[in-house]
Amino acid sequence: MFEIGPGKVAAKTFFDVEFPKGHVGIKSFDAELVDEEGNSVPLYEAYLHHWFAIKYHAKDWNMLKIVPKNPLEGAIYIRNEGTCNSYILPAYWGLGGESRGTKSNIPDPYAVEQGNPSYVPIGYEEKWLLNLMVIDTRGTKHRKHCTECRCNRFNLPKNFYNVTLGIDGKPLSSNYKGGIFCCQDNLQCKLKKDFEAPTRKLALRYKITWVDWSQQQIPVRFYILDSTDRVRKNGSQIIHDCQSEFTIPPNNGKKHSHPHIEKANIPIEKGGYLIYGTSHMHTGVINATLYGQDGRILYTSKPTYGDGKEPGNEKGYVVGMSGSYPKPGSIKIKDGETLTVETRYKSGFLTGAMGHMYIYLTDRLA
Repeated sequence: MFEIGPGKVAAKTFFDVEFPKGHVGIKSFDAELVDEEGNSVPLYEAYLHHWFAIKYHAKDWNMLKIVPKNPLEGAIYIRNEGTCNSYILPAYWGLGGESRGTKSNIPDPYAVEQGNPSYVPIGYEEKWLLNLMVIDTRGTKHRKHCTECRCNRFNLPKNFYNVTLGIDGKPLSSNYKGGIFCCQDNLQCKLKKDFEAPTRKLALRYKITWVDWSQQQIPVRFYILDSTDRVRKNGSQIIHDCQSEFTIPPNNGKKHSHPHIEKANIPIEKGGYLIYGTSHMHTGVINATLYGQDGRILYTSKPTYGDGKEPGNEKGYVVGMSGSYPKPGSIKIKDGETLTVETRYKSGFLTGAMGHMYIYLTDRLA
């Protein structure tokens, strides 16, 4: 649980969160934002920008009989099978405002294997963290711009661009107009004059379904592919350069502008049969499509926009992204195949847009 006030950003990481114990197969992982009474909170009050579940191996200090100053000292972070570089998009599960309307369940007999003791180094324990970003938009002057993390809508420190490092580890350019770096913890989106409302406590409520691991389960590998990945080669080495987010330029008031397309051609070292696919996108999205190397459509993920006030149907927000469950065995990605991620957004100035496609692959069929 965390506290947040009008216009404030909460960017939090919770370590060692509750997770199924033992050697298990995860079937689904769903989450939503709730208040301290457990009521669902609508996106127009508190916008769930993203949440991510990330695995790590922490030293077993009890086994080592040491009391550490920092319990996370020596922790090893375990990323998904996706192609992004370094710390970018490492999660095993995670979505955003579309969480309530996006499926995560994996069909039988497939599952995401976790807790296999043979994969955990001696002297370590497998643990999980949750990272989230929430923007309280109550009373803000420009609610939509706050959810886009548009920099000029926030009360940024005077030296913000000098002390803030971008995704490349270098000082943030003054040309950076919006995105995750302008939505750091406790920053303030500008409020309407004289607006007042109390702070409140919120929480990310999550539900995991699982089965005990057995020979009947077939493991799937999880990948996040990013439409901003600028792939290049250095000899035989493939280098990935994911930006995680992008800005859509202004359309200068044109009524019939073409959609903004963000596209990446991403080689996959190890392929497999596609079991499930979906995507994480933001408001303004038209669709996201994954293509095979020969141009065949593997799947297209489309948004559902809300048209009401109740949580899960908030007007104007993306409240779900469709998923694809192809007949097992009908779609196979070859080892080394180059996939194309193509995301389409409506034209018009938009900051902090994202185009992340999620795929679950398996080596064998039931």
